[in-house]
Amino acid sequence: MARRKLAAEMNVVPYIDVMLVLLVIFMITAPLLTQGVDVDLPDANAEPMSVDSNHEPVILSVDAAGDMYLSIGPDPEAPISRDEAITIIETAKRSRPDLSVVLEGDGKVAYQSIMRAMTTLQAAGISRIGFAADPELIEAAGS
Repeated sequence: MARRKLAAEMNVVPYIDVMLVLLVIFMITAPLLTQGVDVDLPDANAEPMSVDSNHEPVILSVDAAGDMYLSIGPDPEAPISRDEAITIIETAKRSRPDLSVVLEGDGKVAYQSIMRAMTTLQAAGISRIGFAADPELIEAAGS
């Protein structure tokens, strides 16, 4: 009677199945992990500003209620006061003197709230301010 040899091969099919399931899970959840404040940007006829990847600008958002949000700081998704914004931006400016800030305001926000945000940036010593607009609306306005 002949003895059978043991197969010393590893069956990788179950591992491939697990990997594909994880890939599908990550593909579905990745778009849901976007952070930031939901702001309905107004349209404008302007060219997008060039951004150096090493010196990305700080984003100051103003929502429809007039609340300010800053992309840096302890909690970017929590509204901040004018004094908190000035303190955080001044601290960031000390480490990066060429700091630029992009101001994005909801299309329905009062002009007074945008002016308050701009005076906040001026009080923090920011001289380079850009305004964000919806790129799709810019392209539509240009054609």
